[in-house]
Amino acid sequence: MKLAVLLLLLSCAAPARADGSPASEPMQRVGSGTMRWLGLRIYDAELWTSGRAADYSRSFALSLRYARALKGAAIAERSAEEIARLDFGSPAQRAAWRDTMRALFPDVAAGDSLSGLYLPGRGARFFHNGQPLGEIDDVQFARAFFAIWLDPRTSAPDLRAALLGER
Repeated sequence: MKLAVLLLLLSCAAPARADGSPASEPMQRVGSGTMRWLGLRIYDAELWTSGRAADYSRSFALSLRYARALKGAAIAERSAEEIARLDFGSPAQRAAWRDTMRALFPDVAAGDSLSGLYLPGRGARFFHNGQPLGEIDDVQFARAFFAIWLDPRTSAPDLRAALLGER
């Protein structure tokens, strides 16, 4: 997973701060954890940031290494369900975000990684196995998407704590 994150960080232009100036601090891994569903390992996650924790004023990266094959459409649907559960966006925004994710997220095999880079004031950039997938230039979407893991109301509080280095 570290190779995928390194490729992600190297393939990007220098991350920008909310004011547009480049971030000068290097990213470091804050924490990592495993997502399980009914006892099955779904993916391992890592959070990388230049601060001590995820801070929406700075760029940060979240990388997921899948333990099993999943359809991109299923990943997009589950992400959309979590965004709706957290009550981000209007119904129309959530429908548009779901459609955008369905078009962007590829099917994954066991061992594949999907990574997202939060870009303050811009949106999010996504990668599959270190290769660029695309960018979604929507700040509201980016905050809603990363909230799936980082919001205190997440459906996976143990994973959140692990990602934030709290356990």
